[in-house]
Amino acid sequence: MRIIDAYRYAMSFLSRVAADGYIGMVKTIPQLYGFIYDRVERANNVGAFRTWLSRFSAQNLRALIGEMDPCCVVCTHAFPCGVMAEYKKQIDPALPVVGVVTDFVVHPFWIYKNVDAYAVATSEMRATLVSRGVAREKIVTTGIPVDPRFALIPSQAQARRELGLPLDRRIVLAMGGGLGIGPLETMLEAVTRLELDAPVTAVVLVGRNPRRERRLRDWSARLPYPVVIRGFEDNVFDYMHAADVLLSKPGGLSISEALVARLPMVLVKPLPGQEDRNTRFLFERGAALRATTARGIARAATQLIDADSPRRRRLLARVDSLRRPEAAADVAAIVRGVVERSRLVEAFV
Repeated sequence: MRIIDAYRYAMSFLSRVAADGYIGMVKTIPQLYGFIYDRVERANNVGAFRTWLSRFSAQNLRALIGEMDPCCVVCTHAFPCGVMAEYKKQIDPALPVVGVVTDFVVHPFWIYKNVDAYAVATSEMRATLVSRGVAREKIVTTGIPVDPRFALIPSQAQARRELGLPLDRRIVLAMGGGLGIGPLETMLEAVTRLELDAPVTAVVLVGRNPRRERRLRDWSARLPYPVVIRGFEDNVFDYMHAADVLLSKPGGLSISEALVARLPMVLVKPLPGQEDRNTRFLFERGAALRATTARGIARAATQLIDADSPRRRRLLARVDSLRRPEAAADVAAIVRGVVERSRLVEAFV
């Protein structure tokens, strides 16, 4: 397996500026990001700069794609989906491209009529794509694909033993996303306010953010309960299986993983844009609670952390109606189908 940062490969002189600019914006002025997101969401045409950027990137990817000679390109982010749509227009219209939308809302940046197939999370998203001109037969409602191991739920005690976590405490799992930019201190402050009949331990997954991890270790030393802090982990499923409740930013993949793992969620301070839409989707369907302050987070988590809580049972019933543990297999089947159809077309040309 080769791992290539296609974003940097295609436009190395802009990638760092764009990445730093995005992170800086969502950390310091998220309202501006939300304003831009909403404006683009309401737009009826593709902006000239975005069109130029996709065309420029498509040309720069030509050598890489020619070298790799893929039978299909699968896009799990809107930017490469636009780039590959331009690649099909300019260079190779026969190259199959599949878009896999990894949020519970589909933004216009995803939508291109020459993408061969889309996998989306909900029927509402499918209707949005159809209303924007995508052929109905190209769109399949699969759910958001996650590692199948999230669905292989062991006993909680077994998961805790494998991670070295206590068996006799409530476990609160706090996650700040892959970049560790979530309100983790607010989450940990909330844990001090929980109304429980048992002691508690918090487990924090900071992601790829060593500086934040160091600061959080120092900050959490003053808390009146044990805190286990980890950086990026590739076995998040084990942590979800070990926990009683999740406090998290509402990224599409993280909340889909929690749905499949049947872990009750409190979604905390969503960013404007897709995170706000994800939160609204789950909250309106009774599959998660939401909060912004430490007091509100504590109130919500207290309702969900007890295995015998009526609120927890009702919420998990709604989770069961939304979880899609088979989504990854369904997406793989879509990709196979697109490749097979492409080969049949080639055979008759």
